Amino acid sequence: MLTFFHSPNSRSTAILSLIEEMGVQDRVERRLVSIPRVDGTGKVDPANPHPEGKVPCLVHEGQVITERGAIMIHLTTLFPGKLAPQVGTPEWGKFVSWMNWYQGVMEPVLICKAAGIEHPYLFAGLRGHDEVVARLRAGLETGPWIMGEEFTAADILLHSPYAWFRDFTPDEPLIEDWVARCMARPARERALEKETAMTAKLAA
Repeated sequence: MLTFFHSPNSRSTAILSLIEEMGVQDRVERRLVSIPRVDGTGKVDPANPHPEGKVPCLVHEGQVITERGAIMIHLTTLFPGKLAPQVGTPEWGKFVSWMNWYQGVMEPVLICKAAGIEHPYLFAGLRGHDEVVARLRAGLETGPWIMGEEFTAADILLHSPYAWFRDFTPDEPLIEDWVARCMARPARERALEKETAMTAKLAA
C-alpha cells in the first residue's frame, strides 16, 4: 500500500505531476492534508505522518518517506519506465546525482536568494544562483531534457521552483524554453486541474 500525503500549491505538486506522468494514480492512495504556509495561513495536520508536518510525504507499508527527490527516486524504482533510467546503469548514477543536487544545492540556494541571505559560508558550501544557472545550462546543452533525449523525473523536480516563481527564471533562452516545455506537459496540466478541485475541498 502506498499513501501520498499532499497539500495543493506546495512542494508536493511535483509528486502529483510525477504520478500523473507515470500513470499510477490507481496504485497510490492520495490524502489531502493542511500545512503551515509562509503567509501565516494553514496549520500542521495531525493526520500527516511527516515528522515536521510538511509535504510531500509518502508512506509505503508503514515506512515514512520524505523529501521530493527521495520520493521520486522511490516511485520511479517501484514503477520502472521512461521517467528514470534503469537502476545500476551509468545513466542511473547521473539521474541520482541531479536529484540529490537539487535537494542539497539548488533548492537551498534559491531559498537563500528569495530571503535575501548572503554569506561567504553559504557560497563556499552551496555556491550561488549563478552557479546553479550555469549547471542547468550545461545540462540542457546536451538536451532537450536534463538527462538528454528523454523527459524524466529530474525535469519535473529541477524545473519546479521556476514554474512557481517565474521572476526567478534565469534570462537564459535554453532554460526558459525548458521550463515552458515542462510546464506544458499534459500530465502537469491534469495535476493542476486536480489541485483546483482539492483546493476547493480543503477550503470547504
